[in-house]
Amino acid sequence: MAATPTTVDLIRHGQPLGGSRFRGRLDDPLSDAGWQDMRRALGQGTRWTAVVSSPLLRCADFARDHARRLGVPLELEPRFAELGFGDWEGCQHADLRASDGERLRAFWADPEHNPPPGGEPLLQFRDRVQAAWADLLAEHAGGHVLVVAHAGVIRILVMQVLGMPLERYYR
Repeated sequence: MAATPTTVDLIRHGQPLGGSRFRGRLDDPLSDAGWQDMRRALGQGTRWTAVVSSPLLRCADFARDHARRLGVPLELEPRFAELGFGDWEGCQHADLRASDGERLRAFWADPEHNPPPGGEPLLQFRDRVQAAWADLLAEHAGGHVLVVAHAGVIRILVMQVLGMPLERYYR
């Protein structure tokens, strides 16, 4: 007899307060628009068995509220936190293009070999996200889980599931 499949839905946090910038580990909460967008995106019909979230406020606040509304367990998973951008944390993209454009272009072209100054190496980020994913699948086997995370985390998970090489991270 076949095992019940595990279903995982991924959603990126909505717009945080503070506008568009390299946020990484900064702990900005969601804006009102971010809350509305996430509620609209999820709707009311899905029956999750658990919600797993990054502990950063822009994910965790919504995940906590949504899990409470559904009456399902919430797990905050630190390994689903966003890539750490080091010295670039809080910087706007345009400002970095002006002040550190060459290094920024190198990062976009090959993030594995050109991490942000003081930032988390991409291989380390990949390894921690993949370890959290393996644990999630083992712990929630046969369930239907909502993961509330960041763009970088979702990129790593999609790449893993599709068997894509890390060099395609920003492509």
